[in-house]
Amino acid sequence: MATTRITIETGQKPTEAQLKEIREAAKAPATYDPDCPPSSPQALAEFAAKARALRQAKKRLKPTVTIRLAPECLDAYRALGKGYTGIMADVLTYAAGRPDILKQAVL
Repeated sequence: MATTRITIETGQKPTEAQLKEIREAAKAPATYDPDCPPSSPQALAEFAAKARALRQAKKRLKPTVTIRLAPECLDAYRALGKGYTGIMADVLTYAAGRPDILKQAVL
């Protein structure tokens, strides 16, 4: 069975042919690639436990903080596009590890 992609715009309803295809696909048995068989319930449980542990570790490593920035500073980062907050975090981490940069800061 081939994969079919259909774009449905907001407010648009699927056609009867599309609904029929969806109903038929729901009845079909799942097929798996021989190189990638389905995971056992035990493997899925182990994966879920590891995913939970990683999410918790990530929360501990990167707490959320609020800071006040000059508008021109924020504009410069926002101009970088999506992911600018990660870039800000990288710059702060870089500066935090270099005492010569921190000494230049105006208090």
